[in-house]
Amino acid sequence: MANRKSLGGVIHTYQKYDPVRFPSPTEPPPDLVSSAFEHMLMFGERRELTEAELARAVRLDPSQIANLGPSIDALRAMLEERKRKILAKYETRKVLKRARKAFANAAADARPPSEHAERFHQAVFTEQLRDLERLWYTAEGDNSPFARQMMHLIERLGDKYQVDELASKYEFTGHETMTVPQALEVKDELEKIDELLRQLEEAAETAQIGIIDLEMLSEFAEPGDVSQLSALQQQVQDYLREMAERQGLEQSGGTFRLTPHAYRVFQGKLLERLFSEIDASRTGRHQGDIVGEGAVELHSTKPFEFGDSVANMDVVGTFTNALLRHGSQQGSELKKTLRLKSEDIEIHKTRNTPKCATCVVMDMSGSMRYDGQYINVKRMALALQGLLRSEYPGDYLSFIEMYSFAKTVEPGKVVNLMPKPVTISNPVVQLGLDMSREDISEQMVPPHFTNIQHSLSLARRLLAAQDTPNRQVVLITDGLPTAHFEQEVLYLLYPPDPRTEAATLREGLLCKREGITINLFLLPSWSQTEEDVRFAYRLAESTTGRVFFTAGTDLDRYVVWDYLSRRREILG
Repeated sequence: MANRKSLGGVIHTYQKYDPVRFPSPTEPPPDLVSSAFEHMLMFGERRELTEAELARAVRLDPSQIANLGPSIDALRAMLEERKRKILAKYETRKVLKRARKAFANAAADARPPSEHAERFHQAVFTEQLRDLERLWYTAEGDNSPFARQMMHLIERLGDKYQVDELASKYEFTGHETMTVPQALEVKDELEKIDELLRQLEEAAETAQIGIIDLEMLSEFAEPGDVSQLSALQQQVQDYLREMAERQGLEQSGGTFRLTPHAYRVFQGKLLERLFSEIDASRTGRHQGDIVGEGAVELHSTKPFEFGDSVANMDVVGTFTNALLRHGSQQGSELKKTLRLKSEDIEIHKTRNTPKCATCVVMDMSGSMRYDGQYINVKRMALALQGLLRSEYPGDYLSFIEMYSFAKTVEPGKVVNLMPKPVTISNPVVQLGLDMSREDISEQMVPPHFTNIQHSLSLARRLLAAQDTPNRQVVLITDGLPTAHFEQEVLYLLYPPDPRTEAATLREGLLCKREGITINLFLLPSWSQTEEDVRFAYRLAESTTGRVFFTAGTDLDRYVVWDYLSRRREILG
């Protein structure tokens, strides 16, 4: 028991108490899924996402590593002091003279053949390394006297280039002279320090410890600091690997694979971003009530009317009305069986949820690689798929890849689509290929053309099988069609030909005849002309469709918002 004599001293002791935890329990986990999907959208299956690339793409909270391992600020101060001492020690005026003299002496010692003498003297006078290398290739054998002289001369000119760069890049204030080899070593050391300072600065801002080259840092820092930084680097990598598994990224052989769970997480983030960008007054996704034989029962009710289905009867409200009506009766009347009348019955209001069938045609022709347009198209497809999965699971959605042909694409394969490589560079192309012939296959056809006609035909067949009157095509392209089918013959025509446009418009009219609305989203392109815009108008006008002019980066927002608007029109 405490008293006047026992007060003071150590009251109790905290053991194994760490004031800093990594990761911080109050910070949200890093978003690894978005980084992985952005990598897939850009490269598809051409380049796998490695652990190092994922770690470089993720942004952590720098405060989480502020007190872990060696201080990044202390390492930066140490490197900056090392750099300051080097600049204050040397001067570069004399080493510049030495480098010029070494090059001049090597040029004077060279004995070029008479047929190359003029070229040789011109290359020496202009100090052009490329011209000297070309002269070296003209020498008769690598071991000939002239070849050896040229190799020595090229090395001296390379040294002079580097010394010139050292003197112009750094401001030396010292007095100690350097030889040319010493100057090259100093240049290499200063460049390493600059690179490490850049890495440390980026690590301090983004907590990307993995970007620091520890092997390079070990040349300047204390061994203990490097080992602590290495341990912290491993700790961050383990944390990111664990978060990747939780968010649906499966690791196999040093690379990551996207699981269906990762798709759902990324689509949810896309929709959250899209709806946060839309004005608050326009974000309502709940359609107005339609009273009648709907599919979704609402909480609000109305009195029973002739023709209403009792399947939607509000049982509690109905019996409450009956009890209130009988409540005024006295005595034996209350003991009688409670009888319902038509005026007692309350019916739940309902909302119709008609099914909508949509086919998205994604242009993956050669021109879509410019400005990364194909990335915006794939991001839009993932956002639209996520919207239907979460809001309208009964709707039908299919994807078509459009290039010289049209192919259906599974939703899980959309992220891997890439624009087709351009295989013909001729300014005029007039090709007709009979695809019914056994000696002609799709692999033999240049893939980078735009076949809107075949895409609309495929979309029409897919939508015809859907039991709903609400059918539409979302066509995303950046210009005129350059390919079409006539029976079994595929025509590839560039510049765009009137025959291709006529075939495309005919297919559009067939879509209109079957009640399919064509929504054309025209993306900007460096090669886009007034004729591209006019074609979009002609297609929309002839098919009673619509055309949208969108910026590529906002494509996902435009398409998702238009889909929601169309749903409201269908319900209204």
